[in-house]
Amino acid sequence: MKLIFMLYFYLSLLLCNVQNALLLEQRIIGGQVARAGQFPFSAAIYKSTLDGNYFCGGALLTTQWIITAGQCVDGVILFTIYLGTNNIETPGSTSVRLATDELHPEFNPLTLENDIGLIKLRMPVERTDYILPISNLPSSNLPASAGALEAIGWGQTSDNSELADELNWIPVTTVSNEEFGSFNEGACTGDTGSRLVQWIRGVYSTHVGISSFVSANGCESTDPSGYTRTYPYLSWIRNVTGTSQ
Repeated sequence: MKLIFMLYFYLSLLLCNVQNALLLEQRIIGGQVARAGQFPFSAAIYKSTLDGNYFCGGALLTTQWIITAGQCVDGVILFTIYLGTNNIETPGSTSVRLATDELHPEFNPLTLENDIGLIKLRMPVERTDYILPISNLPSSNLPASAGALEAIGWGQTSDNSELADELNWIPVTTVSNEEFGSFNEGACTGDTGSRLVQWIRGVYSTHVGISSFVSANGCESTDPSGYTRTYPYLSWIRNVTGTSQ
């Protein structure tokens, strides 16, 4: 069952029963600043809705499609997307405003079930050293205790901070639902939609997860953060985008 479950006003202990979620042992809080071009598939997404403006992360899947969280495309009126930059304060990069979105048809905004979405750019972007699609989609489901992963994002670096100006990353491992609540680590606000990447032979980047939720107890609580697994949605992604990855 492709389920990510989170009700923000419930006690975080409810999250221990989430199925098909990736729970991460570490957080981008305290991570390292990314080098220019280190993650050329990274997308900074500003989302405008009737309720306000929000920030999300995403990953360039092809030269015309971005993969992100369902929350990041739900109810959108306008996107402003930056590619090819690590600094969201002084982007100096490719900016895209004309785009359409594709929300997973079974996305539930209350439970965050099927929290995955796609954004189609009006025109394909040009490949450069700083703008490149992610290498691969996963060929199998990620096990509950996987290593060689990196979480990436511009999210808050503490519960009380603003968004990070610079793209940050940190090596992480997953934990099973049974181990939930044993770690003082996780993603933070602003990391929603950001990608979880697994590297193959240190060269090929594989998109294995999408940042979906943090604990209601805050980023600095003992609760891990949750990611939507990419693998269960491969058929949907391929049908919508036409990619053969």
